[in-house]
Amino acid sequence: MSKKFKSKKKLRKINIIKYAIMIVLVVIIYEVLSALLLNIRLANSNEEFLKLLLRDSNHHLLYEKSNNNIINKFINTVTKIEINKPISILENTFNFKQPVETRLMYAHGTTASDSSEEDNNSTYIKDTIGNSSKEPLVYIYNTHQLESYSSNNLEEHNITPNVLMASYILREKLNDKNIFTLVETNNIKEFLTINNWDYSASYKASRYYLKDTIKKNKNLKLIIDLHRDSISKKASTVNINNKNYAKILFVVGLEHKNYKKNLETVNKINNILNKKYPKISRGILKKEGKNVNGIYNQDVSDKVILIECGGKENTIDEVLNTLELLATVIEEYIGGKNE
Repeated sequence: MSKKFKSKKKLRKINIIKYAIMIVLVVIIYEVLSALLLNIRLANSNEEFLKLLLRDSNHHLLYEKSNNNIINKFINTVTKIEINKPISILENTFNFKQPVETRLMYAHGTTASDSSEEDNNSTYIKDTIGNSSKEPLVYIYNTHQLESYSSNNLEEHNITPNVLMASYILREKLNDKNIFTLVETNNIKEFLTINNWDYSASYKASRYYLKDTIKKNKNLKLIIDLHRDSISKKASTVNINNKNYAKILFVVGLEHKNYKKNLETVNKINNILNKKYPKISRGILKKEGKNVNGIYNQDVSDKVILIECGGKENTIDEVLNTLELLATVIEEYIGGKNE
């Protein structure tokens, strides 16, 4: 009896070990397949730069999805090992420590140890152009960075175009005209989260980057907060010579003392647009009153304008068509200011 009991006990231990090994193998296979599927690049196109640009601007979503994986969280809780951080296996298994201290970098070159609370923000997208000796004349930012356009014609590439991508497109068009342009790549949403602000504080967050950029670039001629509207496709689109364009709306806040200067800037640009490309502009919307921002950070500088380019149902191709025209208008506006 004693021998049978011991053999059953031993067999039970062996079975437990087998099941444990099987569970570990299943988890490892699942994680490997998940990593491959999450990191595969589905986009393939002749316009490689644009496709890579569109893909990379949503790249942070892949990391968010991967890090929120329930199996990753379980393994990390039980073993302190992070599947997406192989070095943690060495640290927790063999008591290995990295010889060089890794410091978290925040925006503008600061680190976790030397940044102020206001600087606690991370880089959203690495600038694909890199540093330039040219002096920037235009600064483009997006208070609502993730306002998206229609993904029609891009479903097979797993791409959701947004206003940040539109900013990059406009930047390229202006750079081609020798108008060096900056695009804000810091993550506004993350900045809100770090400071425990809700979405309604987006203009407060973008104001920080706006003021910082103006401080560092004294000769900016134009500053654009680029958005997209939420109106219908019919209202946001115009067809000219069998080609669709996303219509543009200028928004001016009237609830600050210097709004007339901002309005003057917008009027000049809108007049050029109407003269060169009739039907593209939806006009100028003046905002004030209850439940309205009424300022839109335009009190910071008379060079700040807010543009609604297209709506949620416009495709990125329609937006691109319009931005090509807008770049020409901005070129004429800046040329006129330099005369």
